[in-house]
Amino acid sequence: MAAVTELATSTDTRTACLAVGLPRATYYRLKAGVAAGRRTVRRGRAPAWQLSAEERAQVLEVLHSPRFVDKAPAEVYATLLDQGVYLCSERTMYRILAAEGEVRERRDQLRHPVAAKPELVAQAPNPGPRRSLRERLGDRD
Repeated sequence: MAAVTELATSTDTRTACLAVGLPRATYYRLKAGVAAGRRTVRRGRAPAWQLSAEERAQVLEVLHSPRFVDKAPAEVYATLLDQGVYLCSERTMYRILAAEGEVRERRDQLRHPVAAKPELVAQAPNPGPRRSLRERLGDRD
């Protein structure tokens, strides 16, 4: 990096990078400080419609209540809507349960055994047909 900077004072940056064997993109990236650890990490803000921790806890409390403990989120969602209560969408209920590790496949998943690979075993080198055509078809005179 320092060698390219020194050469760039007497020649152009392209020639200096070619002489040192450093790609120009890397030179400019290092010069900007990206590779030096001064890169700013942008973190996206949480969406405004995202449930707060209290709202998530409230949804979990409803899903864990004795009334809904054995019901699917779709059924809970429909029942609450019939009562005029909207906590979150059905998909959000599934997301909250998945984050807690409470969603799984209800059917037992079968694992098929590994099939044995066929093996070709030769009795002798370059064996011909075992029987001739005449032996297989029989004499047809």
